[in-house]
Amino acid sequence: MDLSVFSSMESEVRSYIRSFPTVFDTARGSILTDEDGRDYIDFFCGAGTLNYGHNNPLIKAPVVEYLMGDKIQHALDMATGAKRHFLEVFRDVILAPRGLEYKLQFPGPTGANAVEAAMKLARIKTGRSTIVAFTHGYHGLSLGALAATANSWFRDGAGVGLNDVVFHPFDGYYGPDIDTVAMLRKLVEDPSSGLDLPAAVIVETVQGEGGVNVARPEWLRALRALCDDHGIVLIVDDIQIGIGRSGDFFSFEQSGIVPDVVTLSKSLSGYGFPMSLVLIKPEFDVWKPAMHTGTFRGNSIAFVGAAAAIENYWADASFPASIAHRGDLVASRLAAIADRHAGAFTTRGRGLLQGLAGNDLGLAGRISKESFARGLIVETSGAHDEVLKVMPTLVGDDETLLKGLDIIDEATDAAIAAA
Repeated sequence: MDLSVFSSMESEVRSYIRSFPTVFDTARGSILTDEDGRDYIDFFCGAGTLNYGHNNPLIKAPVVEYLMGDKIQHALDMATGAKRHFLEVFRDVILAPRGLEYKLQFPGPTGANAVEAAMKLARIKTGRSTIVAFTHGYHGLSLGALAATANSWFRDGAGVGLNDVVFHPFDGYYGPDIDTVAMLRKLVEDPSSGLDLPAAVIVETVQGEGGVNVARPEWLRALRALCDDHGIVLIVDDIQIGIGRSGDFFSFEQSGIVPDVVTLSKSLSGYGFPMSLVLIKPEFDVWKPAMHTGTFRGNSIAFVGAAAAIENYWADASFPASIAHRGDLVASRLAAIADRHAGAFTTRGRGLLQGLAGNDLGLAGRISKESFARGLIVETSGAHDEVLKVMPTLVGDDETLLKGLDIIDEATDAAIAAA
């Protein structure tokens, strides 16, 4: 397959094409098909953008109807019927049943823009500048969000200093017996620690890009208490682990906490359309009109897809149980692989974001390559790309899911044998 035009014309910044060197053509559900007609099972889902699968017919139908009706496509932040319907559905199906009260801000089409808005808002609200982020955290690559992203590979691309963010150990960073929230509390409450009182703490409940690191519910509750005690804005970045990937719509539901600000993007639109959202407790909504804008913050077709996804899936009370079933299948198969190759792996994850962490730092990358050769798209994550990050669709048949897991099993054997 000829990929020469991509290498000759695209910048060297391109990445996923290097891992998956083929030309994709069509897609449906969990299956991608390239121009040669070869099928690939998708355990990557656009880095978490396609939780409901490719070209989901329940979402596609209202999207096509909207497009064919000459409805308004670009509206900045003016009122439209599409936005009104999304707001009503989000309120009635997502927020109200969970007892949540948030104002909604549409900051722009990317998750990084949502993080930028959340951090700016916390600084405006508190009058303070310092943000606390966590080791192995990933929040985007625009400069403000990049300042809160831990990985030096990304930080080295900034070209300027990255300021006003301090990093603190995530849950489990020093092992299970070290309470890193207690450490943070000590720093916050010691006037001679050198840590200025933060404006905000930003956290992923499960760090996807950082290596599928899962924060315990009690750790999150302790973090919430610390923020309450000291007037610190708690921002939960739910961009990858949210919208159902954890098993709940919001990843923080299991812990019982209510963040002050939540960032959402990726699978929010349900169809891969660019869309992001900042949820803000009403008392934290201190924006002045047009203080944070963006030309494409009113993506009408994304509103249509997002509303359809919520109506078709989240209005069904049994949907989380179906996610849990699929998550259990993935977790049990990865655990079996780790057991069969004793000492080679550890497993971790939650819901349908699961990780197979190789003790040999190059092993996950070799498994990903062997999987692609066998017809499976699966990526790696972690500081050294040492974790095979398994992210199947939230919906679909067990047969395809199990076939993909069989491929990981075979690819693991091949990768270990070739070492």
